[in-house]
Amino acid sequence: MDEGEYSTSCSFSKSSINYHIGFLGSIKKHLEDFVVAEISLNGNLDKVTDSQSEVPESSEMQSCNNKQRAKMQHLEDLGSPGENVKISNTDLQAFQINDTALPSEDVLDLDFVLGDAVSEAVVQFVMLLKSPDCKSDISQNLSLGFFPDKNQRTIIHRAIRQRFPFLMTITNQNEIVVKEDPCYKELHHLVSEEESDKFFQFLDSKIKNSTFTFQNDDNKEHRKAIHHFLNKNFGKLVETKSFMIVDECGHHSSAVNVRFREKNKPSRKRTSAQSQEDDVTYTGFTLHKENLETLEAVGHLASLLGVLPSDFSYAGIKDKRAITYQTMVVKKVTPERLKELSHTVQKKGISISNIHPTSQPLRLGHLAGNHFDIIVRDVKKKMLEYSRELKDLVCEAVENVKVKGFVNYYGPQRFGSVQSVKADQIGLALLKKEMVKAVKLFFTAEGNDPVCVAKKHFLETEDAKETLALMPNHKVRERMILRAINRFGFGEDGCTQGWLSIPHGMRLFYIHACCSQIWNEAASYRIQTYGNHVVQGDLVFNTTYEDNSGLSCQEVHVVSAKEATDNFYSIVQVVLPMPGNNIKYPENKLGDWYKETLKRHGLELCKFRINSLKLNIPGCYRRLLAFPKNLKYQLHETNVLGTNKETILANDLCPNSDSLPYLSLSFDLNPSCYATVCLQEIMKSDL
Repeated sequence: MDEGEYSTSCSFSKSSINYHIGFLGSIKKHLEDFVVAEISLNGNLDKVTDSQSEVPESSEMQSCNNKQRAKMQHLEDLGSPGENVKISNTDLQAFQINDTALPSEDVLDLDFVLGDAVSEAVVQFVMLLKSPDCKSDISQNLSLGFFPDKNQRTIIHRAIRQRFPFLMTITNQNEIVVKEDPCYKELHHLVSEEESDKFFQFLDSKIKNSTFTFQNDDNKEHRKAIHHFLNKNFGKLVETKSFMIVDECGHHSSAVNVRFREKNKPSRKRTSAQSQEDDVTYTGFTLHKENLETLEAVGHLASLLGVLPSDFSYAGIKDKRAITYQTMVVKKVTPERLKELSHTVQKKGISISNIHPTSQPLRLGHLAGNHFDIIVRDVKKKMLEYSRELKDLVCEAVENVKVKGFVNYYGPQRFGSVQSVKADQIGLALLKKEMVKAVKLFFTAEGNDPVCVAKKHFLETEDAKETLALMPNHKVRERMILRAINRFGFGEDGCTQGWLSIPHGMRLFYIHACCSQIWNEAASYRIQTYGNHVVQGDLVFNTTYEDNSGLSCQEVHVVSAKEATDNFYSIVQVVLPMPGNNIKYPENKLGDWYKETLKRHGLELCKFRINSLKLNIPGCYRRLLAFPKNLKYQLHETNVLGTNKETILANDLCPNSDSLPYLSLSFDLNPSCYATVCLQEIMKSDL
């Protein structure tokens, strides 16, 4: 292997936005120290161990927290720069209502939804916008605070829009921000304020088969302007038509009518393949695994069930060195058959539960996030002579990251932390369409276990048939590639067939690993170059909307010079692109960095399409910063003379650590955010 050519896995200088000292400690010393459970789209956890589902704060740590939060108070408006109106935490308590207290969707009383204090703040904000002294060139935003519950956010969005149609609500990191709707202003230039209000209320109601008609209008050019405005801003949601109206006196006039578009209906004629697909059985279940990669667990289950790994679908890949719980769906397997298998798989570090029939497979990323319960062992100061108490260092570190967040790097799980050749190196070879080299990288291994012995044998002999006899049966990917090479030969065509033989998601995994490594390096360069300031040419998520499938989508916007000067956007809104064929790059030094980096890796002409492998890589955007949510923590001081459960646990698991304290943490992260990266930022040390 040419080491200079495959350099994406080399270490790079990570940047940080926090400057606390941190502390030392060990994670994943035992599987029980790292428990991960998926959070479904409805907010439910697949499973959480009883012993770690809650991490209470001791009174001592709570006192420390209060001091630290007081120091960090000035950072609470991080997402509301410039002329934004701010609401204090005491005001927020008035409308942080529970799910059980939420009104039905047709009950949208603003005072009830927000509480009197916050509702009054919204009214004052509206009066400010309506004031003749309000400068139209200065952006006015009102931050309503953070709402982790999606249903609660939906009702607040609806209540604001119904009461004040000229306002728009935006969600950023679960924070709801209110501002004047530029689309409303544009329509108000064409029709009256009353009509504008009624149209936006109609638009927000989304009542099926309902229509809205503007006032009679005999000016064809004016009607044309209304049609153009509606098609430009809401063309995917509504359709418009002008029609003739005849009044009682026989006078003719025209008006613009608006109705919601109907969803595309499937053709009545169905192919035999579609009919067979309708008859496919899908079974959902919760997979509990220990010390196994997700793909390895899938391989075990596929082998036992006699189906392909591609018949399994899941929302995300979970850590290997951990106890993990995640939802999966398997195709062509009945619930009864899966239940019969449930006792067999337990011997392989896998157990399955919550088996139930379902109607469709899962999609990658189709989850609300992940919940983590983590134990950090052997917690101690970095410098023993340092005068501050350990609990103060821990408190400062955790509270800093809780408020400021952390750089949203992809973690080592994305690239493989054990193999001598990382997944991103294989992905780079695939992007360059070097199929043989990608296979050689895939089979590069260090060690003397049966899998490594088989891989070394293949690289030495290039004999796929002999290697198949040596390769353990549970290594599904390796065996699939070897079978294809045995049939088609060890050349470009044979290796291409080898890659085609593994599931599409697995092929894509290597490409994404390469793009993720580039993103990590870009994030470091962005922080080192511009720090925490939003600058001209940055990319930000400007608006949030729901697509036809109900998923939350966001539009990217290039920050202008004026917006940068006015501090219109916050650093929490900045996003960086994952390379692909359908993304924008920043229009500043970071954009130039992307071009130079792609050229350095030989990807300057890459179209990010590999037709021979049926791969299309459109790219995506990832937030520069991430924030742990619902974070709880406690530093446990061990007592050598005591016999309580906590002391026994600490001493049994850390017999050689002189009864060092341990730190328990519980928090949630958004999809594709890494707990190990969050911990590295808290502890300020490599794990």
